[in-house]
Amino acid sequence: MNTIDSQSTSYQEIYQINKPNKLSRIFLISLLILLLCLFLPWTQNIRTKGSVTTLRQEQRTQNINTTLPGRIVKWYIQEGQLVHVGDTIAQIAEIKDDYLDPELLNRTQEQILAKQQSIEYYQGKSNAGQNQVDALQRGLEIKIQQLNSKINQQERKIRSDSAILVAAKNDYSIALKQYNRQKELFDQGLVSLVQLEQRNMSLQTSQARLESAQNNFFNSKQDVSITRLELNIVQQENLDKVSKAQGDIMQAMSQVATGQGETSKLKNQYSNYKVRNQLYYIIAPQEGQIVQAKRSGIGEIVKEGETLVQIVPKQIDYAVELFITPLDIPLVNIGQKIRFVFDGFPAIVFSGWPSASYGTFGGIVTAIENNVSGTGTYRVLVKQDQNEKPWPPAIRLGTGAQAIALLKDVPIWYEVWRNINGFPPDFYKMNDQKLTKEKK
Repeated sequence: MNTIDSQSTSYQEIYQINKPNKLSRIFLISLLILLLCLFLPWTQNIRTKGSVTTLRQEQRTQNINTTLPGRIVKWYIQEGQLVHVGDTIAQIAEIKDDYLDPELLNRTQEQILAKQQSIEYYQGKSNAGQNQVDALQRGLEIKIQQLNSKINQQERKIRSDSAILVAAKNDYSIALKQYNRQKELFDQGLVSLVQLEQRNMSLQTSQARLESAQNNFFNSKQDVSITRLELNIVQQENLDKVSKAQGDIMQAMSQVATGQGETSKLKNQYSNYKVRNQLYYIIAPQEGQIVQAKRSGIGEIVKEGETLVQIVPKQIDYAVELFITPLDIPLVNIGQKIRFVFDGFPAIVFSGWPSASYGTFGGIVTAIENNVSGTGTYRVLVKQDQNEKPWPPAIRLGTGAQAIALLKDVPIWYEVWRNINGFPPDFYKMNDQKLTKEKK
C-alpha cells in the first residue's frame, strides 16, 4: 500500500498532470497588454537627413576674391587664423603695363592741373572777347551819335543853302528884269551904254551867285548822302568786328567745354587709379577664421575675381537645411516643430514618443523653397526653437543632422494599419486648431 502511494506521488510530481497551467494565463495577460498598447498614442513623423548651415547668407563660408589681376607680394595671415574686419590678408602688385608707373597718380594730377590752367586761359580769352564786343558796341554808339550829329548839321546847312538859293534865284530874276528894261531903254536911246553895262554886270553877278548857291545846295545834299553812307559803312564794319569777336568767344567757350569734359575724364581716371591702389590689399570683410587658402607662396599670378582664401564668420546664427521628398513636402509647414539628432552627440530616440527621447534638440521650420533641387528634393530651413534647450555650442557648419518632423498624434493600431497598407501620414497643419478656434 505504501509502495503504491509513493509511486503515485512520484508520478504526479514528475508529470504534474493535475497541476494548474500558468502559461495560458501569462499568454492572455500579454495579449491583453499588447491590445492595450495598441491604443497608446503615437506621434506620426517624417525622418530625413540634413546638415548645419546658417539662416543669413553673410554668415556662411565666404570666398575672398581678388578684385584685380596681379602678383602676390606678401601674405599677412595664415590658415586657421582669426581676423577682424579690415585686417589685411594679402598684398598684390600690378602686372598690367597701363598701371606700372609708380608716379601714375602724380602724373595724372599734373595733367588735371594743366587742363585746368588751359580752361582758365580760354575763359580769360572768352572774357577778353566779350570786353572787346562791349567796347565795339560802345564805340559804335559814339560813332553813330557823331555821324547823326553831322547829318543833322548838314541837313540844317541844306535848309540854309536852300534859302540862299531861293534868294539868289529871286535876285537873278530881278536883275534879269532890270537888265531887260534897261536894254529896251538903251535901244530907245533913253539911257547910256554905261548904264546898260552896269545892269549887265549886276545880272552877271546875280547869275554867279545863283550858280554858287545851287552848287552849295547840291554839295550839302551830297554831303548828307555821303555821311549816311559812312554811317552804314561804320555799322557794317562794326558788325563784322563784333561777329568775329563773338566767333572767338564761341570758340573759346567751346575749348572751355572741351577742357572741362577732359578734366572730368582725368578726374575720373585719377579716382579710379586711387581706388585701384587701395585694391592691391585684400581686406577681411568680416570677423572670422581664414580657411582653405587657394594660393600659396610669393610671386604667383592671380586672375581677376580668383579666390584666394575662404573665411568662416565668427558670429553665426545656426540653422539646419533638410532635403525632403515631394511625397512628404505637403506635410511640412512653416512654424512646424522639428526634432534633431546631431552627428557626434549621443542620443536615444523614440520617434513615436518624442517626449521620451533623450539627446534631441528642437527646431522650427522657417523657410520652404518652392523649387526642386537637382536631387529631386525640396530644401527646408529650420532654425533653433528658443523655447527649448539651446543647440550644442560645439556644432559647426556642415555637421550632419537627422531630423524628425512631428506630425499628427494617432493610436499605435492606426499607425500599424497605415504602414501595413502603405498609406502616407495624415495631412495635418499645426495651425488648424488655432484657425478653428478663431473662427468660433
